[in-house]
Amino acid sequence: MPYKIGAILAAICLLAACDPLGSTGGFPVSQRGPFAPDIDRKGQEVDQLLVGHRLLAAGEAELAMDAFLRAAADRGINDPEVLSSLGSANLALGRLNQAEILLRRAVKQEGAWPEIWNNLGVVLMERGETSEAVQILRRAYAQSNGQNDSIRDNLRLALAKLDNVGYVSATEQDYKLVRRGTSDFLIRSAI
Repeated sequence: MPYKIGAILAAICLLAACDPLGSTGGFPVSQRGPFAPDIDRKGQEVDQLLVGHRLLAAGEAELAMDAFLRAAADRGINDPEVLSSLGSANLALGRLNQAEILLRRAVKQEGAWPEIWNNLGVVLMERGETSEAVQILRRAYAQSNGQNDSIRDNLRLALAKLDNVGYVSATEQDYKLVRRGTSDFLIRSAI
């Protein structure tokens, strides 16, 4: 029996010594050695706002926040789309104060589109500031020329809540957070 174990160990050692790909453990060796390839400097850079919006849609608000901060490094922190995206990520994380501050800064920028106003209205609704939210959502709806269904739905909910203070049930309080583009984000009130 000990003879067979010794023969098996000798065969394994011989096979290991006869590695057909060299001493790389079976991995092919590039011309520079067994290291990771270099960064392709000619490759296209991925838009970090797009990455952030996809992460936010997937429910990864913390990772989306990191992507939006990288976008801020490229575009500048005062870009309305960057501010709006950071505000949306903060809202998804439940950081209503930070979201409101960022969205208010975004609407002050030139070229603030209706979606930013809508998102600010959603934050105000979440904070219980219904009368100001109605004004903001009316402005967003007017700027979109009545073409955005999500803004219209949010305005309807805000008006219903304003008319029936204390009566609106939690199931009726579904606000839609919208992003400029094709995706919608839905924020549900936890009241």
